[in-house]
Amino acid sequence: MTQTTTENPPTQKKKAQAAPPEQGIFKSRLLPWLFLLPSLLILAVFLYFPAIETLRLSAYQSSVFLSTERFVGLENFIELLSSPVYHQSILQTLVFMAITVTCGIALAFLLALLANRPIKGAKIYRLLLIYPYALSPAIAGTLWLFLFNPEIGLVNALLGSWFHIKPRWLDTPFLAFFLVCCAAIWKSLGYNVVFYLAALQNVPADTLEAAQIDGAGSWQRIRCILVPMLSPMTFFLVFTNVVQALFDSFGLVDILTKGGPVYGQTGITSFLIYQLYLDGFANAKTGFAAAQAVLMLILVAGITVLQFRIGGKQVHHGA
Repeated sequence: MTQTTTENPPTQKKKAQAAPPEQGIFKSRLLPWLFLLPSLLILAVFLYFPAIETLRLSAYQSSVFLSTERFVGLENFIELLSSPVYHQSILQTLVFMAITVTCGIALAFLLALLANRPIKGAKIYRLLLIYPYALSPAIAGTLWLFLFNPEIGLVNALLGSWFHIKPRWLDTPFLAFFLVCCAAIWKSLGYNVVFYLAALQNVPADTLEAAQIDGAGSWQRIRCILVPMLSPMTFFLVFTNVVQALFDSFGLVDILTKGGPVYGQTGITSFLIYQLYLDGFANAKTGFAAAQAVLMLILVAGITVLQFRIGGKQVHHGA
């Protein structure tokens, strides 16, 4: 007897293959919007409405304590842009932002390189590096206030016993500015280290080993391999640190220096966000403060566009 072999036709092979799972389809057009409704309500109440109200108030002369409003058009913006106090606040904010972003990211990169090494107790070291970011700005400012108090602070106690000096950290303009910059760098250090550690752990080990076999030193491997491969993360951290420097510095400044000490037209640590608070709440100029908020939004947008135009070209998206 002869055995006959039968092959399935192509149509039967296709039927034998597992069909792809069907994607979920909403039976009603209103059902997706119903799921999105809680998020949309939260965004509308806490984001969209305040933004629109701020834009409207910037064209009025009003007070947080008074119910009367008077339409002034662009007078708030004209007064701001011609104010020496506001000019000094802008300059101080830009200098503060440049120092904290540059030094903070560079220091976080170096610490992440050290923390990424396979040594005993690495998890403890990483936890200690990340811990400062878990603190609120108010608590971080209080810690630095106690440490650098001219009379009872630990730093001055050590400097007095070792070098017989006790600097007036909070009363001297440049020392106060330096102190706020250091506190801001320390506060954001954990955030930057976390992202750099995650990026370093995704760098292929064989690439670094091949460079080491070819004779590349530690500095050459960092400069020619790690820095280009981590450039997308650096690009992201620059943007987030710029936003933190502009908006998250309020708590540190309010606890440490209250915007002072006075230098020039205003306090040397009276940055844009703190100047907005002083005009809006301390001086009860709601419309004036709203105009400052709009200008800060324009400043952030301008810095973001500039960063994407210039810094985006330096980002290396390797395969």
